[in-house]
Amino acid sequence: MKPRGSTLALAGLWAALGLAAAFWPVLVPAWSWGGAVAGLVLLVDAVLGVRRAPLRVERVHAHSLALGAWTAVRVRVLNEGGSDENVLVFDGYPERTEFEGLPRAVLAPAGKGVEFEYRLRGLRRGEGKFRPCELLRSSPLRLWDVRERVSCESSVRIYPNFTSVAGFTLHALESRIQLMGIRRRQRRGEGLEFRQMRDYQAGDALRQIDWKATSRRQRTISREYQEERDQQVLFLVDCSRRMRAVDGDLSHFDHCLNALLLVAYVALRQGDSVSLATFGGVDRRLPPVKGRQSMTALLNAVYDLETTLEPPDYLEAAARLKAFQRRRALVIVITNQRDEDEDELGPALELLRRRHLVVLASLREMRVEALLERDVESFESALARASALDYVQARQRALERHRGRGVIPLDVAPADLQVALAEQYLEIKRSGRL
Repeated sequence: MKPRGSTLALAGLWAALGLAAAFWPVLVPAWSWGGAVAGLVLLVDAVLGVRRAPLRVERVHAHSLALGAWTAVRVRVLNEGGSDENVLVFDGYPERTEFEGLPRAVLAPAGKGVEFEYRLRGLRRGEGKFRPCELLRSSPLRLWDVRERVSCESSVRIYPNFTSVAGFTLHALESRIQLMGIRRRQRRGEGLEFRQMRDYQAGDALRQIDWKATSRRQRTISREYQEERDQQVLFLVDCSRRMRAVDGDLSHFDHCLNALLLVAYVALRQGDSVSLATFGGVDRRLPPVKGRQSMTALLNAVYDLETTLEPPDYLEAAARLKAFQRRRALVIVITNQRDEDEDELGPALELLRRRHLVVLASLREMRVEALLERDVESFESALARASALDYVQARQRALERHRGRGVIPLDVAPADLQVALAEQYLEIKRSGRL
């Protein structure tokens, strides 16, 4: 509880009357009675303000938020008392979020409720808990502001921003992928899995012609194939300190999860199954899932993943994966490779490659790239540029060594990982390498 402006003004008048009474004693009785009456009024108003019926608060919000996307939260204040009330409302938003539109001053009519909305945006993935709502109510005589805490706790999950991917539809998959910059090589009718028989079309390869069907039907018939379905895609995700670097508004790890979700979505649409395993201080595994509804399971598996301060142990991760993944799969390793990792990462990739097709997606350090673009203005800047160049060249040599061992390397900026990885997956499907 705190005094309002009217209370402070009343106290100022009483103090001024006391000062006047110091010079004119005849005003002392008025000052004494005035103070007693004012004190009694303030006390009665404070008691009435504290003992009146509490307000009720209801909060309506989505069960989940997309990282970085604004979402509306609706708050309803219910006044079961007999008089209208002016209320200042401040909702207890989760720590992982930021807000717009709070605090909000509302008039709660007697016996009714009032609603308002404010906006919330997730800043970090994970579980966010709403705290009690705080209300600042005026006392009946408007002399005090009474602070109340109303328990209306709830929780919300903050997922990676899947909005751009969730907008895909099965029939618009090709066009939407092209809009995102993913190029697919058109090879009509070719693939690994038989789909249907149809009339010959200009451009069909001769090997597609079914000569028996052509002879029987007295017209040229072609076999149409599609990419093989029911294959497995397994993401091996690095959660170590290597992924804590920040590029723009997102960390490398958040870029990694966004790319994972996009490729998983495309793979599930293609009829493949998707699984997940982590390393680098977090040991989490999602068994293979399949079908459109599986995106929910995948989101629940990754939304609260966080990086650690542990170093990456590539050999241990490869050994664990080899133990539980018996069937040949496309294994996508997402990490931030350094040249000092060669002694451990090389054998780990070789262990995986014996049974699986391996893609190594390594995120570039954009701060190093920025050093290469700066002008050399001093001896220190020349040393920094030379060190950056040496780092980049060593990294490229390591990636080329991996390529020579049969691994498919991707060396991309974090913001470009989604498109590059999706394009690589589609190219693998087209080529039939898996």
